[in-house]
Amino acid sequence: MSRIPATVVTGFLGAGKTTLLRKLAANAKGKRLAFVINEFGELGMDRELLLGCAEEGCAPGRVVELANGCICCTVADDFLPTVEALLALPEPPDHIVVETSGLALPKPLVQAFNWPGIKTRTTVDGVVALVDGPALAAGRFAADEAALAAQRKADPALDHEDPIEEVFEDQLACADLVVLTKVDLLDAPARARVEAELRAKLRAGAKLVAAAHGEIPAAVLIGLGAAAEDDLATRPSHADAEGEHDHDDFDSRALALAPVADPAAFAAKLEAVLVRHDALRAKGFLDVPGKAMRLAVQAVGPRVERYFDRAWAPGEPRASRLVVIGKKGIDFDKIRAELA
Repeated sequence: MSRIPATVVTGFLGAGKTTLLRKLAANAKGKRLAFVINEFGELGMDRELLLGCAEEGCAPGRVVELANGCICCTVADDFLPTVEALLALPEPPDHIVVETSGLALPKPLVQAFNWPGIKTRTTVDGVVALVDGPALAAGRFAADEAALAAQRKADPALDHEDPIEEVFEDQLACADLVVLTKVDLLDAPARARVEAELRAKLRAGAKLVAAAHGEIPAAVLIGLGAAAEDDLATRPSHADAEGEHDHDDFDSRALALAPVADPAAFAAKLEAVLVRHDALRAKGFLDVPGKAMRLAVQAVGPRVERYFDRAWAPGEPRASRLVVIGKKGIDFDKIRAELA
């Protein structure tokens, strides 16, 4: 029997992974896709956002959430049993798509596909890394000594390289395909500069493509045939020498908020609050009085996106919930008070 291919989708917070998965599910063209979602935080927002696409490929039975921590740190406890359960279905998926959290290192996950229980039945078709174009153009998550020195100085607890930088480099070093997202927000010179910077960091054979509004044909993302689990030596990682990594300098909290009567005003307030507190990411759903649908909100840095994704289900509590992710020490109580 042929092995079921799996695609690992990685990328830093807000790079557009969930948007890309929604597009992929909506254009499955009859393929049975299974999605394994690894959410960082208290609420399974990525799973909910994917289920909200209302496509057959997003059916609840095919979307599995792993919410017990970073997927690369809980491989044996969570990920492997999940894949084994998918393979045991009466109609197993044609393709498995794994969305890692923004903090996950891809290499330990790729290594897991050599586990005896799944090695003969699955293969890593490819590792796809998403990179936020506007963020990189603004100098965020770029490997330069001045930025690293500033980050170390700002956090006296750090005694190693900044983990954000290491995760970013590891994701690029493991990728078969790098997708530069949100290029519609870049002018031509900025896009050319960012693409040149990324090409200089790609592993041999990796490809770079650009995406606007998360639009990438499914045929570009899947069918790479990389068999990445057999090619680990060409995918270096900072953790190779260290043996492990941790996420102690990141924190997240789910905030319960009141109904939001004016979504535009709330979005403007949220943008200002996230910038003021240097938050990395916010995502969630809002209850807008008088509207039958819930309002999905995703915010990265100064950019806030919002859209009505689906109707509130019968009996489902109408509630405004927002998960905020930031560096250790971020004042969640103050953020909630400022958003009230």
